[in-house]
Amino acid sequence: MTTSLHPFQTLTPDFVMDAVESRGFRCDCRTFALNSYENRVYQVGIDEGQPLIAKFYRPGRWSPDQIIEEHGFCFELAEHELPVVAPWKDAAGESLFLYNGFRFALYPRQGGHAPEFDNLDNLLILGRMLGRIHRIGAVRPFNHRPALDSGSFGHASVALIRERFIPDDYRPSYEAVTNQLLEVIDGIMAGVASVRYIRTHGDCHAGNILWRDNAPHFVDFDDARQAPAVQDLWMMLSGDRQRQTAQLEALMEGYREFCDFDPRELRLIEVLRALRMLHYSAWIASRWDDPAFPAAFPWFNTVRYWGEQILALREQVAVLEEPPLEPE
Repeated sequence: MTTSLHPFQTLTPDFVMDAVESRGFRCDCRTFALNSYENRVYQVGIDEGQPLIAKFYRPGRWSPDQIIEEHGFCFELAEHELPVVAPWKDAAGESLFLYNGFRFALYPRQGGHAPEFDNLDNLLILGRMLGRIHRIGAVRPFNHRPALDSGSFGHASVALIRERFIPDDYRPSYEAVTNQLLEVIDGIMAGVASVRYIRTHGDCHAGNILWRDNAPHFVDFDDARQAPAVQDLWMMLSGDRQRQTAQLEALMEGYREFCDFDPRELRLIEVLRALRMLHYSAWIASRWDDPAFPAAFPWFNTVRYWGEQILALREQVAVLEEPPLEPE
């Protein structure tokens, strides 16, 4: 019996270099994979030049129009001198390329390290940068990229897990807690339905921000979508409530220097956290046929994982019943 290869398994070093050289560069044969699961990303050495970052998009995830719209947002931000790492464009102004069935983009290499979110001075700077990004993001909507909503991130995620992954012994508990959680989420979101959705980075965790020369550089807009502004803020909050309040104050102080913030969005912080928890499990589940995922997440889909996941979801229901964070 033959086993079909996952498409990404055809991305050999020779393939990657051939793709890069198809855009007019000459590789020096130094190629190594970077940490990425949704797509495949490589640093490629270039003769007589700085290395490039080659990003090969997962087939079927985004349409060409959606990818080009992501690139366009990056170019728009870069034109306003914001510290984003935008794709390389060729002489014709193109940034998305096709090579032997794979869509890919090239990026300049950006050095730096993950920011320290515990440093309130860093959060002040990040707040300013996000305020500037969102001021531009609010100018016009995405036309092709989706919105972050409870339907796709919540209900669809739970449906996938229930159908294919939850162990029978845990099914009643999982169904009970997710039914309760989704009901609370939908109720809160309905209560703030008039909150404005804007173009956002969508995935502002520490791994997508490179800190260099006392300034952040935002990378990987792959999850950019229409969302409340707070989507790009809440992942920087951690620790107990007192600590999160101080962090939020620092972010808001910087943010409001450049952009207004609707305080009703604070009610969505734990809603968005809950949706990310549900979506994260479904994301791994939906990629389980990619050999990189069982290797990278061996704990997923074990009895222990689902027991801990159900407990975490119950705790999140309790958190949603608490008053939202408010900067003093």
